[in-house]
Amino acid sequence: MKINAIRMSTPIEEKMDQKLKVRTGMVTVSDGKSRPTPVQLHLSMEVLRLQKEEIAPAEPKPLNSKERMVQIRRQKIGGLGLSIKGGAEHKLPILISRIYKNQAADRTGDLFVGDAIIKVNGEYITACPHDDAVNILRNAGDLVVLTVKHYKAATPFLQKQEDKEQTDSNSEKEASDESFRITSNSTSSRPSSICSEMDQEPVHTHWVDIVTVPLMMAYVTRYIFGTDKLRPNSFEVRGLNGISTGIIHCDDSGILSQWLKYINDNIIGLTNLQMKLYNRNFSVSDRIEYMGWVNECVLNNNQPWQNYKPRFLALKGSDFLLFDSPPDFFQLNLTDWNKCSLEFQVYQTMFRIVKDSENVDERQHCFLVQTSGQESRYFSVETRQELLRIENAWHSAVCNSVMQLGSKTFTVSSNGKTAGLTLDWNLGFSLHEGDSKNLQWQYKFSQLRGSSDDGKSKLKLHFQDIDTKAIDTKELECSILQSLLYCMHAFLTAKVASVDPGFLCSTLP
Repeated sequence: MKINAIRMSTPIEEKMDQKLKVRTGMVTVSDGKSRPTPVQLHLSMEVLRLQKEEIAPAEPKPLNSKERMVQIRRQKIGGLGLSIKGGAEHKLPILISRIYKNQAADRTGDLFVGDAIIKVNGEYITACPHDDAVNILRNAGDLVVLTVKHYKAATPFLQKQEDKEQTDSNSEKEASDESFRITSNSTSSRPSSICSEMDQEPVHTHWVDIVTVPLMMAYVTRYIFGTDKLRPNSFEVRGLNGISTGIIHCDDSGILSQWLKYINDNIIGLTNLQMKLYNRNFSVSDRIEYMGWVNECVLNNNQPWQNYKPRFLALKGSDFLLFDSPPDFFQLNLTDWNKCSLEFQVYQTMFRIVKDSENVDERQHCFLVQTSGQESRYFSVETRQELLRIENAWHSAVCNSVMQLGSKTFTVSSNGKTAGLTLDWNLGFSLHEGDSKNLQWQYKFSQLRGSSDDGKSKLKLHFQDIDTKAIDTKELECSILQSLLYCMHAFLTAKVASVDPGFLCSTLP
């Protein structure tokens, strides 16, 4: 069955369902080709459902003619919600001839047209005239226990009489206070009603699920899949199991924003719970800081920035990990974390949010990931909130990995001699001779006033002397200059964060 586009939107309703908030609203959905069809969105904490309205099936009939006991609670409006025919004067049992929808008898689910009432609160009424049976039912109290037995042969006759009565209702209207009275001694007359109203039965409908998308690691996008083209006032939700909602459209931009927020909030909530489950099995230094879907720009026919591929990103310990598909969340299989398609060390990798003016196409909320010896990676996410979540998680991962690393030494050349430049969490910058390991100079991270490089191998570090305030410039050469610069940036970022804990929270929305 083809899923059809969202154009009609109604305000989102909220209700509590088993202590979980459920949101519903009418929209329309399509596959982008067929005519749009109205559906209801039903959002719970773990699942997004698309539902259509169907006429409810007819009430099931009793399978046998055994006696049954049914308890009814009388309503203030509507009474017992049933009508009867028959009586001893007609040599017939007291038969239920009509059950009114959504009233007391109907809500039991255990009473049917064609049931003979044998007892009322344990009192036999099989020998009662019709009027006596009506009075007994009227005065039976608020909680009534009926003993009934189904007469299958009487059902078609009673239903035929009901159809005839509905046809003739315009010419035989009665006052509401007369609705309990017997109009005739004939069983073909209007039945005596144990109900205060004689309204026409409404059509019974219910909502049926047509698409169910689990929200654990689901992917929400407003873009035409794989492109930088934004769909106007519409979005799509794709589940980890490959099921898609189709294209959901909202005429009202406010309602669109609400749906996106509610769905993304639920996905993020489930993701955070899953991260906590995983992190129970990992050491503090190896814990997961972030995981979720991003879109990576890929090349096509030598035309860059044309296509996007969904990738699953994780920041775990000191690792930046990219997967084509996520690890097995439901099995908590730790070995799946080794099956990533790409892995970088965050302390030797640069993360940078791309300014709107620098975007290469129509995609928004973009960032670059750069590491030594490899091409830059260009990514996009759906919302600014998600971009800031990644940035904050990146800073946390960098700080944790640097503190865990402690120090990192790079082979450099100083004044034509081989030396080792060490970045140390506690000591700062220090230079040692290559063979003798003699200390040449040392500065704290706070003494660094700037740096410059030629983009190839030469680097200048400008330090300020604590006593004289003079600037001392150190010139170095490094064959892996980019790695050195990225690692230096990581140490400085972590140091700033350790001095100012609020730094890690400053980018949160």
